[in-house]
Order: sequence, then structure tokens, then C-alpha cells
Amino acid sequence: MKKKTSKAAPAAKPAPAAPASDIVWTPSAETVAAANVTRFMKAHAIRDYDDLVRRCSADVSWFWDACLKDLGVKWQAPYTKVLDDSRGFAWAQWFTGGKLNIFDNCLDRHLERRGGTTALIGVMDDGHVRKWTYAELHDEASRVAVALKELGVQKGDAVGIYMPMVPEVVAAFFGCLRIGAVAVPVFSAFGARALAVRLQDAEAKVLITADYGVRRGKAVAIKKEADEAAKECPGLKNMIVLKRLGADCPWTPLRDLWWHDIVGRAAHRGETSVLDAEDRSLIIYTSGTTGKPKGTVHTHAGCLAQMAKELGYYFDVKPDSVFFWVTDIGWMMGPWEMIGVTFFGATLVIYEGAPDYPKPDRLWDIVEDHRVTHLGISPTAVRLLITHGEEWFRHHDLSSLRILGSTGEPWDPESWTWFFRNIGGSRCPVINISGGTEIVGCLLSPLPITPLKPCTLRGPGLGMDIDVFDDAGKPIRGGIGHLVCKKPAPSMTKGFLKDPQRYLDTYFSRWPNVWYHGDWAKVDENGFWFLYGRSDDTIKIAGKRTGPAEVEAALIEHPAVTEAAAIGVPHDIKGEALVCFAVLKQGFEPSEKLRDELSEQVVRHLGKTLRPEIVKFVRMLPKTRSAKIVRGVIRKKWLGQDPGDIASVDNPDAIEEILRAQ
Repeated sequence: MKKKTSKAAPAAKPAPAAPASDIVWTPSAETVAAANVTRFMKAHAIRDYDDLVRRCSADVSWFWDACLKDLGVKWQAPYTKVLDDSRGFAWAQWFTGGKLNIFDNCLDRHLERRGGTTALIGVMDDGHVRKWTYAELHDEASRVAVALKELGVQKGDAVGIYMPMVPEVVAAFFGCLRIGAVAVPVFSAFGARALAVRLQDAEAKVLITADYGVRRGKAVAIKKEADEAAKECPGLKNMIVLKRLGADCPWTPLRDLWWHDIVGRAAHRGETSVLDAEDRSLIIYTSGTTGKPKGTVHTHAGCLAQMAKELGYYFDVKPDSVFFWVTDIGWMMGPWEMIGVTFFGATLVIYEGAPDYPKPDRLWDIVEDHRVTHLGISPTAVRLLITHGEEWFRHHDLSSLRILGSTGEPWDPESWTWFFRNIGGSRCPVINISGGTEIVGCLLSPLPITPLKPCTLRGPGLGMDIDVFDDAGKPIRGGIGHLVCKKPAPSMTKGFLKDPQRYLDTYFSRWPNVWYHGDWAKVDENGFWFLYGRSDDTIKIAGKRTGPAEVEAALIEHPAVTEAAAIGVPHDIKGEALVCFAVLKQGFEPSEKLRDELSEQVVRHLGKTLRPEIVKFVRMLPKTRSAKIVRGVIRKKWLGQDPGDIASVDNPDAIEEILRAQ
């Protein structure tokens, strides 16, 4: 570990707008004055945060027009109408008549002034670092575009991307977008069957992959899985294979082509395609742990509008920012950061490996070495890092950090506070965002100009008319209800690929013309918004309803517990009973005494009705690569049911832990 001293500044003073005991961060006057969103507010005579949210929610067409002009989105041809909802909310169309290409906005326009600026820093599993300038990224992505055209890929054709997080994955993504091909990113940790399902559904013509990936120092045979998937995909004509390790791998002559051959020899020529605003850019699949994966369909204008807005206003990204989110291209956060960061001409950091390999300070090394200004990480990953102790971050200089980010699941207060105080030095806001693959963006997010309470998402995303409904479909405040969106947004999926009825059933069947997102939410007495997990995870015991996040937060407050999962299981009398699984910190062992203490911990927080029926101890919980705990898989395994498609589970051995639990 490096022996350096953190230069974190002291915490900001609490705000008078809410009880001082609740507010833990308040922006300085300098922060507010310099923020991108403040520029927008001044230009439109918007007084304060509440006025901003009201105006952006009341007139979404005005907001999106004004926002994209403020951010400087480059149009190949201007639009004549912002929003056409003549076919209803579910099938709204945006920026009628407009033409735009993401590649033009993110790479072409930076060549002249920022061509020599670092666009991309790739940190490999072994710590090796690769850097590309904007000129180099533009060149490599343009060569990918030429190579795809040589293989017969045309506008609208799907191209699968099944690669580790190395610089070439960014070039592959943008290369697709340049020629109007549709990128279909897939987690490199997925097995053959999961890959095949996605390639079949998208009708991919080409798959861009690698011979191997590397995870925790071990080679992962990506090409072998790709070959197995290809057997089920007769429409797949070619594979472009990056030589990541150079070890022997399966090969099919004529179909398979080395990256260094076809991309390396491609002439740097051609123009960026002129595309309609509603032309497809991306098909990205939900995890598929609860049934057939859903292909969400996104457009060039929709992705760019939402991602530029979020990184510009929520994360206050500027050209000198160094942005690092711990993610994979198979999760929406991968394309989200690639588009959003490069739009502003900033520097993107990507990482191939695990957050605690080879040592628990790998992430803090990256922050220090590359002077990262923005760090995004999931709550589960933070809880993992907490288990290793404080010595792993204390000797790192984290003073470059300006903003912290998180998404993927609800926080517990203890873990949020650890992240805020220890990594951000109590001076960096935690921009806790929540939305989904189907929006490639956020329904809720703080802004860097507003005070924060622990775990809050602060309020509605800008240009997103968000509310919390009770069971009768009426707005509710002060109690937990259903998170909904009452007006369309540009980045919302254009249905589910080949399954429009499933899309309508999922989001619009509960209330007419209202997007039902499936999350439990609450707005407190000060107007701060909080999430409590997925409504399909709801546990109802003797008529009392709770979300697993509330139970898990209570368990994690116990000094022995580092992670927890809660599920509801059938009960003859209560309807459902609560079963909890706890991962213990080092130095603690399972015991009946500890089991009783954890049950009492839940009772103290949530009442006697929600006392756990069973508390079990496990070594680990099954999670996705993006560190989400897969409660649905846990529940099915516990009940002896088929867990379904577990391709998204990064540690499948943990599934068996459920039945071996003590």
C-alpha cells in the first residue's frame, strides 16, 4: 500500500432547510455557482431546486428542447417537433425530422480541439494501464466501422459485443454507432446459452469478442463460449476476435477474423452516417434471472439526450473530469458512461478486474494513480470493501474525488455513511441514481447543488414527471408507495424487441397512460425521495408489507453482518414468512445467540410482526457482475424450485450456499 495521507477537506455545514441531524452534506456557494445545472437555471430564470423540478416536470417538451441546446448537442439536421405522443405515452416519438449520430457528438466533434487529450484509460486485471487519446479512439472506432462494412453490416443490422472491459470494447461500441449498426452488448461473464438467446433475438450478423478475458488473475475462455453460442445462431456470419491473451482458442476459418487483421488493416476512411433521431443505436437486455431476457430498444437521440443530461447536470462532468464507474458493457452503465463522458470530452476510466483483486485497495489505487474526479460503485461492492477494514483506503490520496455515484439497489445507512465519510471525506456528494435498462437512465437523482440525507435519491430526474402512487393510483407523501412516471422521456425503450405486448403489460397495464416502474418509493416530510426495493420483491406478512431492503438494512446495522438478503416464503397462517441470509464479518462465527440477536435487530426496526422465521448464515450471496443480489434466485433455490436462467450470476457457487446455510 502507498503511504500517503488523504487530503480530504472537512465536512460542509448542514443546511437549514431540514433538520440538521438529517442533512449530512450541503454544497458550497462555489460548487453551486460553478455547476452546469446552475448555468441552465440562470438562463431560464429558475429560482431554486423546487422550481427547477416543477418546471421540468410540467413541460417536458420545453425542458428537453432547452436542455439539449444548453448542452450543445450537435444535430445533422434540426428537428421540427420535440415530442409526438399522438400514439400515446407508450409509443411516443421524439425530435421529429431531426437527424443525429452519437458518434458525431462524442468523437467527431472533439478531433480538432481535443484530439490529443486522453479519452480513455484502461486498467487491466494485472494493473497494466493502456491510454488512448481522442484521436486514437476515433481512429480505432472508425476502423471498426470500416471493418464491419466490409463484412456486409448495414444500417440497422445488429452487432453483438461480448468482450472484457479493455479499450477495444469502447472502439467496438462506437464503431457500430458510426455506421448506424445497432450495438448489442452482452456481459463477458455470460455462458454460451445466455449469449445465444440474446444474439438470436437481436438477429446479430456479427459478434465482436476476444480469445480470453482475465478475472482475478485467471484466464476466462470467452471465445469458447462464443463458439458454443454460434452453433445456435445460424444468422451469425462472422466473429471479430481480439487477441487479449494470445493463447490457443477454437477457430472457424472464413467465419472468424482476428481484430488485428481486419480492424488493424482497415483504412481510416468513410463518413459518419446521417441518421434519424429515432434510428436504433442500442439493444440491451435485462438480466434474465426471472424469465426470458427482455430486449430494450434505444435510439441515437434518446440515448444521447438522457446520458448527456445526466452526466452534465447530475454529475457535473466537465472536460477536465476523470470519470470511473465500476461496471461492464453488459450493464446499461457501460454504454451510459461511454456516451456521457465522451460527449463532454472528458476522460473515461474502465477496469477489467474485480474491485478487491489483487488487494482490497485496487479501486483506491486507480483513483489515486489517475486522479479520478468521479467514482461510481454499487452498494453491494461497497459492503464487500468494508469487510476488508479501513487500512486499505487510509493510506491513499483520494483528494481528487469531487463526486461519488451509486446505483443498482437501495443503500443501507451504515454502508452509505462509510462511503460518504471514508472515501469522499464527507466533502463529496453521493449522487445516488435509480432508473433502469429500459430507460438507460434515471427516474430519480440528486443534483450537486442540493443538500443530501443518507441514502436519499433527492428527487425526480429533470424532464421526468415522477410521482409516488398509493394502491388506488393517488399521489402519496410520507408513506411508501409505487414509483411511477406520468409523461414520456426520450430514452424510454421503444417497446421490447419482438414482444410489444409484454412491454405494455409490464409498464402500462396497472394504470392507463402511466409508466409503472415496479419500485417502492417514499417522499419524506422535507421532500427527500427514498427507494425501498422492487415491488416484485415485496414481502407481506400478516397483512403488513415491507421490502427486503428495509430488512437487510436492519441486519447490516449489526456489527457482525456485512451483507444480507431477505425473502418472503409461503406460510399457512401469515401468508408469508421472512427468511434471512447473513454474511458475517471476519472474526464472527455463526451461533444461536447471534441468530437471536439478528432476529431482535429486525424486530427493533420493523416490529414484532416482521420477526424473521428463519435466519441463516452463508459465506456469500449470489450476485450479478454488477453486484446486485439476485433475491429471486435465492428464493427459488430455498423453495426447491428451478432457479431459471442464472447466466447473469457472477458467482454461481453461491447459489448452492443457500441450501448449505447454517
